[in-house]
Amino acid sequence: MNIQVFNTLNAVKFHLRSDLHVIRKLWHMGTGLMGLYIYYKSGLDSRTMSYILFGVAIFGFIIDLSRLKNDTINKFVMMFMGPFMRESEKTSLSGFPFYSLGVALSLFLFPERIAILSILFLVFSDPISSYFGILYGKDKILPNKSLQGTVAGYLCCYLVTLVYGMIFAEPTIQLLVFAIFGGVIGALSELLSELVDDNLTIPVVSGAGLSFINLFIPLF
Repeated sequence: MNIQVFNTLNAVKFHLRSDLHVIRKLWHMGTGLMGLYIYYKSGLDSRTMSYILFGVAIFGFIIDLSRLKNDTINKFVMMFMGPFMRESEKTSLSGFPFYSLGVALSLFLFPERIAILSILFLVFSDPISSYFGILYGKDKILPNKSLQGTVAGYLCCYLVTLVYGMIFAEPTIQLLVFAIFGGVIGALSELLSELVDDNLTIPVVSGAGLSFINLFIPLF
């Protein structure tokens, strides 16, 4: 990024990763739920939707790379997306293209019901674990992860699996056990975001883990 772009953006202060940033979390959940609603209303199959989202992800990466090199494009993007972005995203890729890519990969790689569950993990677990981690995270597991946030993420994924599972199955011990493992898988996928963007790790790692569990506890 050239000096002119850096100086222009440096004058505007965005939220840090350690900030609560509630509007970003609401945006994260809202766009995810809206995307799932559009998917179901569209009548498209999961493979076709994955191709569309791959295209959205590519477009997002192009916009991000363009704005990082062009001050005019960057100011235009920030004018609309600034409230939802972090300080670090002024000079680096945003989470948007990774969000689209993660959802696209999940729909492409896994059976539809498993893919949707892994996407619901992304929609709810990511902002909820972050919220509780920032507010109450005193016991660090990793540099940006706390025991409290991880427990919140586990409980969120457990409850999401339980509620989602009851759409397709009776509330049995089998569903309860699957939900317990689902919570573990969701929490672990969120911890892996220390290495790769969580918008990518949560749906992909969760989808793989849930598919594996489904082999032994066939529910979906």
